[in-house]
Amino acid sequence: MTDRLSVIFAALADPTRRAILARLAEGEATVTELAEPFDISLPAISRHLKVLENAGLISRSRSAQWRSSRLEAEPLREATAWMERYRRFWDDNFARLDAHLKRMQEDQ
Repeated sequence: MTDRLSVIFAALADPTRRAILARLAEGEATVTELAEPFDISLPAISRHLKVLENAGLISRSRSAQWRSSRLEAEPLREATAWMERYRRFWDDNFARLDAHLKRMQEDQ
């Protein structure tokens, strides 16, 4: 069984899916609206939406014949929390490098 974070990152690995999420950050949209900027078929967009839905990154609702999608931010929060510790690691390393370079300049 794949863990939830792996499913989230796998969904985010595709640039089309990231673009769809960026669009959904602006508000709900139908499959047709989401497909507009892409040169791919509606069934291909639907497959991307299914991956995003399975990762919990979007939810989908049906109203009459329209099916809209909405961004769900909680999985992004989980991914960000996981990455945060690595950001702190790099920030600390860059701070140490900066201090080292300043000492080297002062010694010259």
